[in-house]
Amino acid sequence: MTKTDLDFVHVYQPPSTPSAPVLLLLHGTGGNERDFLPMAEELYPGAGVLSPRGKVLERGMPRFFRRLAEGVFDLEDLKFRTRELAAFLRDAAATYGFDQSKLTAVGFSNGANIAGSLLLLSPKSLGGAVLIRAMVPIVPDPLPQLADVPVLIVNGRQDPYVSPDQTDTLVDLLRRSGADVTLTWQPGGHGLTEPDIVEAGRWLTSHRW
Repeated sequence: MTKTDLDFVHVYQPPSTPSAPVLLLLHGTGGNERDFLPMAEELYPGAGVLSPRGKVLERGMPRFFRRLAEGVFDLEDLKFRTRELAAFLRDAAATYGFDQSKLTAVGFSNGANIAGSLLLLSPKSLGGAVLIRAMVPIVPDPLPQLADVPVLIVNGRQDPYVSPDQTDTLVDLLRRSGADVTLTWQPGGHGLTEPDIVEAGRWLTSHRW
């Protein structure tokens, strides 16, 4: 059921077993809180789901933070929206009774970038993350202490928006912050594909959350 309380329109579905994680599903530009629900069971059978809708509108399309141009982020808005989302996650964990240390983001494009920003600016918000078609959202000073937080980055070799150099920079930034980063490449561009979902599911189910 779509809910409108807790400051974000969102969907919550509890995990089927206490040992399963809750997946924080973060859509791309123009998506909504229901976009990724069909793939949740494929990603991790029995996992819970917390799926918010981004509050920022760009030409009527929901996003999680503003941008000034393609690939140019409004950093002040990014910081504000990251704090806002982090507060929502704390409230959702208290309301629904899940362990926030098992909350694992699965974000695509804009959703991957806000998940990356959570890792860098609010590192206790997540227990892990899958970042699909992600770029560097922000470079904090000082770097956070991510203490072996597992992160999977799945980017496309032919992505017109995220170059291999940008991907390498993101990997280096997260590793210098202490994250346990796995990078995998897909041959395609910026779109979300079935091999991305298969790779994310394989990685998620290989971890003990």
